[in-house]
Amino acid sequence: MSYRNELLEQLIIDFLSKVDKATELFEKKFGTRSILRLWRTKKIERCGTVMDNITYELHGVGCVVHLPEASIDFDYGPDGRIDGFDVWRLYLLACELPHQYEKYTGQQILKSDFEKYIEIGKLEKISPLDGLYVIKGNRFT
Repeated sequence: MSYRNELLEQLIIDFLSKVDKATELFEKKFGTRSILRLWRTKKIERCGTVMDNITYELHGVGCVVHLPEASIDFDYGPDGRIDGFDVWRLYLLACELPHQYEKYTGQQILKSDFEKYIEIGKLEKISPLDGLYVIKGNRFT
């Protein structure tokens, strides 16, 4: 039987789900999921409102979206990919939702579990030059 960490997997799935929700809202409002180019060409402001009480703040190669249930901070990966994550971004989400992810409000514990998943091949780098990781094979097995 292979090692499985259900809480870590749930945190990653929750993170990716919130990123997907945020970028779907971008697509509805701006016509694209990746709004970095719009910002860099000055077609949108660095900070703004997506709808109602949902706001965004662009930074570097990423974005923070303040959803009603939690804020989500993500970076766009190569070719505008949105399925990448790292320990820091997962930690931020865990701290936003401590009632669900209390164990991971300790960054060292999260880092240790994350590194174990890299070691056993459940996570892999999105690209050799990037610090983001993805679920190997797009699903946990």
